Amino acid sequence: MSSYKYPFQSKLPTVPTSIFAVMSQLAAKENALNLSQGFPDFKSDKKLIELVNKAMVNGKNQYAPMPGIFSLREAIAEKTENLYGVSYNPDTEITITAGATQAIFTVIAATIQKDDEVIIFKPAYDCYEPSIELFGGKTIAIQLNPEEFSINWQEVKSLITNKTKMIIINTPHNPSGRVLSQKDMLQLEALLKNTNILLLSDEVYEHIIFDSEKHQSAALYPALVERTFIIASFGKTFHNTGWKMGYCIAPTELTKEFRKVHQFNVFSVHHPTQVALAEYLQTPSNYLELGSFYQHKRDLFLSLIKDSRFQFKPSKGTYFQLLNFENITDESDYDFAVRLTKEQKIAGIPISVFNENKYDSKVLRFCFAKTDDTLKKAAEILNRI
Repeated sequence: MSSYKYPFQSKLPTVPTSIFAVMSQLAAKENALNLSQGFPDFKSDKKLIELVNKAMVNGKNQYAPMPGIFSLREAIAEKTENLYGVSYNPDTEITITAGATQAIFTVIAATIQKDDEVIIFKPAYDCYEPSIELFGGKTIAIQLNPEEFSINWQEVKSLITNKTKMIIINTPHNPSGRVLSQKDMLQLEALLKNTNILLLSDEVYEHIIFDSEKHQSAALYPALVERTFIIASFGKTFHNTGWKMGYCIAPTELTKEFRKVHQFNVFSVHHPTQVALAEYLQTPSNYLELGSFYQHKRDLFLSLIKDSRFQFKPSKGTYFQLLNFENITDESDYDFAVRLTKEQKIAGIPISVFNENKYDSKVLRFCFAKTDDTLKKAAEILNRI
């Protein structure tokens, strides 16, 4: 055994391995249905695969421009203007990233300094808080109501100080499936008016929204646009999470700071995929029909487990459904999730890992971005628990 001692202390001493990695690894080991990590188990659109292959054959295999190829940024600008009525400059306000998580990390790296405060809402996606901590910031966490996952904007107001640098929102919300309303966004807009507070709007599930709800992008609100980094994901939208393709939209001055970090983080991302996506976006139905596609899966899944002992409120967005198990066991959500994986051969995610102080509301998150056959198999298991 070497006596060498590493000359540094961990920057994230309390951060464990991601629950997604833990549960997916356990699911693989136990040969269980994996409804934990959020990825589809069905094939990508053959047309998109062909477009990527064509780009490779045509020689698009060297570095793309640092901000991304212009045709893709232009397609994103057109899409954003058509959907939300706001014009972003594809040259100076849109950057292609290696997935949404890299974009979020880069926003925080570019803007958060020692002792800056960042307000987040829990349960929260698990990359927010470690990224803030890495750059010396302080997370101000607001625990959402476990029933409705609603935001008390007066509470938010009470927590804003002269150190508040940023607020992070996520809509549609992972893991709850809740979507922010127009009223929510107007209250946020009023709250931030006459401040210098930045907004990071995580909108990776923007097209996966149900029951005639409308996605309330920050891009719809002029007073938010000027201070907001909007993060989106092609991986989530087009069923290719392994491609790690996303983008960041922000005003020119914010994008300048974003790109300063981006260029030394990944510099540029997969060139042939960018070429393919630029062409694929020319057919709006490829993303506009996503809500109805996933609503069918949500409705199928819930109809199949309606007589189970789990309790639920239908997800309003994302491809996740929360199931309450308080009528089944007094176990912690983590212990129950592990036992389900080992004994019943189905894997979900315990929500406590996303909550403040690991608050356990006896809820598991299941992903319904699966084939109908997978959802039927999952329902069979859940119905006998």
